[in-house]
Amino acid sequence: MKNQLISGGCGFVGRNMVKRLYNTTEDRILFIDDLSVGTDPENWLDVPMERQIGNLKTYGKDERLLFLKSDFIDVLRNLSQNPEWFKEEYGIDVVRFADVFHFAAIVGGRAMIDGDPMKVALDLAIDAEFFYWITRHKPARVLYPSSSAAYPISKQTEAASIQLSESDIDFTSMGQPDMTYGWTKLTGEFLAKIAAEHYGIHIACIRPFSGYGEDQDYSYPIPAIARRAVYKESPFEVWGTGYQGRDFVHIDDVIDCSLLILEKISDGTAVNIGYGKLTTFRDIIGIFCKIADHETEIKCLLDKPVGVFSRYCSIDYARKELGWEPKISLEEGLKRVYDAVKAKELG
Repeated sequence: MKNQLISGGCGFVGRNMVKRLYNTTEDRILFIDDLSVGTDPENWLDVPMERQIGNLKTYGKDERLLFLKSDFIDVLRNLSQNPEWFKEEYGIDVVRFADVFHFAAIVGGRAMIDGDPMKVALDLAIDAEFFYWITRHKPARVLYPSSSAAYPISKQTEAASIQLSESDIDFTSMGQPDMTYGWTKLTGEFLAKIAAEHYGIHIACIRPFSGYGEDQDYSYPIPAIARRAVYKESPFEVWGTGYQGRDFVHIDDVIDCSLLILEKISDGTAVNIGYGKLTTFRDIIGIFCKIADHETEIKCLLDKPVGVFSRYCSIDYARKELGWEPKISLEEGLKRVYDAVKAKELG
């Protein structure tokens, strides 16, 4: 049985990866999260808990799902000092890892990125421990999630907006990424290249754009807007003018593309994951209001943080080199979110 490791396994992308691997492989999956932001597995796993060993819970009769509630930095330090720490601590034969998915990060919305940037800088500490550990442990494959925030903000303004391609990040001639979070992820990409070139690590990087899905909480814009549509908010509030745009891609497509990238890329190359289309928040409101059969005016909240004006990507590399295309249209994906929010709110 292969052992898979997922850090940040209770966050939005992490828990979707946990469920995908559990449903499509026979591997044992160890997922780690301190639940400071992530959601307790009891709220999203359909598999019953089997037993508890300290801060470790196992799920299912075959115990292929292992959830460790812990700060990932502490786990990394223990494993770096003693590669058999987990086996000795919990009595389960997990020593070597096949695939490692590193989703653990201090992630917040625009309010955190702009309002508490030093907190986001803690990602540097997490990644430093992570990259040191993988160069010693040498797992079979590693996926490092970067971010669209790594792109230069000069290419995302109202006056100068372009469809961002992977080549728009050049370590020999760089623009300024989006605040502290962008810098930390850019640093992670650089370390991934070093890990591949100097230590022979099979590693790939992804640059997801604005992922969304049915199981997101209301701190994310898509489910928050869907909830307002469900309750037919009038006037309908939007942060900023609402003309700022993003590249919205469904989480199922993000997971599909991530696994393909991990299979095809080993040298630390970063690949965009998006829908390849710019959609404004006013467009999103319009789609949700159409679904809800709701007509109203839009109220602009100009005192709210909005970030860059325009952020969307080219998916030419994924399309041409990997043969990947997103499968879920924006209209279909938003309908799924609306239905999930309506069921949650109204029963």
